[in-house]
Amino acid sequence: MTKVAIVYHTGYGHTAKAAEAVHAGASAAGAEAELILIDAEGNLTDAQWASLAAADAIVFGSPTYMGTVSWQFKKFADASSKPWYTQVWKDKIAAGFTNSATMNGDKLSTLHYLFTLSQQHSMIWVGTGLMPANSKAAQRNDINYVGSFSGLMTQSPSDSTPEEGPLPGDLETAKLFGKRIAEVSKKFK
Repeated sequence: MTKVAIVYHTGYGHTAKAAEAVHAGASAAGAEAELILIDAEGNLTDAQWASLAAADAIVFGSPTYMGTVSWQFKKFADASSKPWYTQVWKDKIAAGFTNSATMNGDKLSTLHYLFTLSQQHSMIWVGTGLMPANSKAAQRNDINYVGSFSGLMTQSPSDSTPEEGPLPGDLETAKLFGKRIAEVSKKFK
């Protein structure tokens, strides 16, 4: 069975909702998916590091804060120099997602950071594979309304609770993204 690890940090719970939707999509596609939460201090347990080493795909997730990943995610990324040194993640499938309060919010900078991290680890990056909802008839809850190809972008208003955001269309996009990651991972396994 294909193993998909979703390693993420969430500050207010919105990014966790996106991670759960990616997890649901990967699981629905038949993958053994695991959520790995980076704690409030930017740490993982030894067991979580072992899960990343055993995974066929690693999906990175972080909120976008000030145009990039959270400091907790950055601490995790810096700590990944140990698996980098021995190329433990080489040729694994990689993908990424982010959430911010605005439609843009410089989320692409965060995705570029996640992509660069994956390339440092010699991984194989997978984008969304989804067409954008960009016609006049498009509605906010359409699939890929935010219009990202590089990775998953979701949006949650700054004053929303995790139950209120990301919106259902973004969460459905996240599920489709998780499904794509699982399917691509199966092809490479």
